[in-house]
Amino acid sequence: MADFTDILLRQGVVSGDQLSEAEQMARESNVNLGDTLVRLGYATGDEVMRAVAEEHRLDFVDLDEVVIPPSVIELVPESVARENLILPMAEENGSLKVICSDPLDLDTFDKLRFILNRQIEIALAPREGILGAINRHYGAIEGESADSMLQEFTDTAIDFTETEFADEPEEEIIDETSAPIVRLTQLIISEAVQLRASDIHIEPFEDRVRIRYRIDGVLIERDSPSRRLLGALLSRFKIMAKMDIAERRRTQDGRIKVTVGEKELDLRVSMLPSNHGQCCVMRLLDKDNIKIGVRQLGLSDEAFQVFQNLIRRPNGIFLVTGPTGSGKTTTLYAALNELNSPDRKIITAEDPVEYYLPGINQVEVRSSIGLDFARIIRSVLRQAPNIILVGEMRDTETAEMGIQASLTGHLVFSTLHTNDAPSAITRLIDMGVPSYLVASSLMAVLAQRLVRVVCTKCKQRYKPGKTLLEAAGITPSMAAGAEFVRGKGCGHCQKSGFRGRIGIYELMIMSPKIRELAFESAPTQEVRKASIDEGMINLYGDGIKKALAGITTIEEVFRVAKRDEHAN
Repeated sequence: MADFTDILLRQGVVSGDQLSEAEQMARESNVNLGDTLVRLGYATGDEVMRAVAEEHRLDFVDLDEVVIPPSVIELVPESVARENLILPMAEENGSLKVICSDPLDLDTFDKLRFILNRQIEIALAPREGILGAINRHYGAIEGESADSMLQEFTDTAIDFTETEFADEPEEEIIDETSAPIVRLTQLIISEAVQLRASDIHIEPFEDRVRIRYRIDGVLIERDSPSRRLLGALLSRFKIMAKMDIAERRRTQDGRIKVTVGEKELDLRVSMLPSNHGQCCVMRLLDKDNIKIGVRQLGLSDEAFQVFQNLIRRPNGIFLVTGPTGSGKTTTLYAALNELNSPDRKIITAEDPVEYYLPGINQVEVRSSIGLDFARIIRSVLRQAPNIILVGEMRDTETAEMGIQASLTGHLVFSTLHTNDAPSAITRLIDMGVPSYLVASSLMAVLAQRLVRVVCTKCKQRYKPGKTLLEAAGITPSMAAGAEFVRGKGCGHCQKSGFRGRIGIYELMIMSPKIRELAFESAPTQEVRKASIDEGMINLYGDGIKKALAGITTIEEVFRVAKRDEHAN
């Protein structure tokens, strides 16, 4: 019988080199080989589980497509389903078919036969999919979905108005209603995690409270609870984030640590007073997001090779630019993970430290006590590091300190807020950094944006209209060899047609010509023209390449990179 890895090799899902790398990593970290392949991004959970199902001659179940009747869900108590990570699927002739992720877990199957007093049949699905399905199906049975929770609140006569809080101590009122409020806040967070949201936005208006999740960079409205819930909801989040619950007129920031399923998450919480009450935004920081390797970032083959060579240089500055939420931190952390080894000392200065990286010294900026970027860099240099990450070059002093560090034999990574790579040179000079220092220390600038990836489950080929192709600058010969796809929308992608994001990049190398232009403080247009003449592919061009390859859509590229802004 063929092993599941042989099946994956035969299907062309993974290569021999990728399998060898995964086997070595699985041995070193004592983790299941299938999970390691998924973590490295070489195969999806579905692809691995399909191969395992074929190996054991069992059925594979697509949990986004299968419909399980409530009468079958009721046959297995929620506690049993969660503890053993199984889901009942169908009842046939007195036996029960259950979905699991490990076909060799014989002890669990024996236990289920004993508890349920039935013959058990097995079908397979990925672990994360089963966990999500348990949350969905048992939530619906128990009346514990966010929708039903909100209905429960709406139907009750409990009054959570702000006036009540003003008359009585707020802590006591929260205590009196803690059970339902605690459940509601937990459900909001766990639903956001299940939907792969990066942020939760709670915004008060005159007659309602709007809750939105940012999924793959796009805000999606989820619920509109009654206005009377606002005070209790925000107070609960403030208590979790160790904020002052009585303070409603000033901005506040805090941090919440939560566990959802088997995921440990950090939530960065921000409270902002508005004319209708306080707005709350929570950024979900998932440690798994930064385990991504450089190979999975989405760089083209040529850019990947150049990037690998750049991050291994002994000294110089490497800048990553782009707006907030464009994946700059993920790119830099991927580079640090690649370089992180016992023979290198890496120190970071961040504001704030979003993700904790094992083996790397991370320092958080604390402006209130005068611990700013420049002071941290000055002290860091006395610690004899090989590599320094400066969270952001936001003023002249920080930029000059970073440049001095690079000139004294350190490799410096940092971010800058500019629209494209050539603008970074002008921005540094505008900040007051002498042009000769910029020219001598800068190695390269990587500009990036994130585009949504077409859902692999529901993608279908289509032919874009002539007008769209002309607007995108795609010639008939380019279109002839292209594979244009779009998602029709399915359960896997929440009907959006997209699932996940990938970077589009513009990598500008500091060649002798570019250094000369930087030294002369040349305008951005000249630097851009020289870079393109030397072979740089701009953001828009890289995006269109990914659209032609069927990874994203032309409209998605238009959304993040305008053709006229980055014209050759």
